[in-house]
Amino acid sequence: MLAKQYEITLPADYDLDVIRRRIKAGAPLLDDRPGLGFKAWLIRERGTDGSPVNQYAPLYVWRSDGEAARFLVGGGGFENIVRDFGRPTVRHWTVLAHFSGPARTAAPEPGTATRRLTTVPAGPDPLALAAHVGQEVEQLRELARDPGVHTAVLALDPSGWELLRFVLRSDEPADVPSADPTADPATTLFRLPHLSAPELSAFPEGRVW
Repeated sequence: MLAKQYEITLPADYDLDVIRRRIKAGAPLLDDRPGLGFKAWLIRERGTDGSPVNQYAPLYVWRSDGEAARFLVGGGGFENIVRDFGRPTVRHWTVLAHFSGPARTAAPEPGTATRRLTTVPAGPDPLALAAHVGQEVEQLRELARDPGVHTAVLALDPSGWELLRFVLRSDEPADVPSADPTADPATTLFRLPHLSAPELSAFPEGRVW
């Protein structure tokens, strides 16, 4: 499985209702997209939830690398982003673990998401990487038991040895752990107007290896 995200930072006076309308129009095209586990249609609004910027920053987790490639370069949809906003940098991570949370079946659709980016510590022990990732997986497993958690994913970008912890939640920012960026600068809080999740239910539970 492959996670990817692009961030489009918008002017301070940008009307984010334009993005909300874009999401409303585009979501049905991905709600049943083959090979897509989920797309979180993420936004940040300047002055809301502590965000310093207006931003459209969707995050995808693909089950099929081929479908991810078709979306990105095969005329499968990314050309619309390039047309309207220019070509953004697209970050990629290999998914290491996935956990479903209680809110997936017991609460409304998720309305917020948190993204935590951290660097894997370097060291002389060749087994240190496995130990560190193992600890992160267990922390994510514990976090996924929180009643507000819908879905939790851990992924790795080995080009910079960066771990992504991405959590979809049904609760509000005041209740979200580490929602305050001053408390945890590694964590970014997003609003989630819509979740397209055509193949989320097919994700393996726990570690993927």
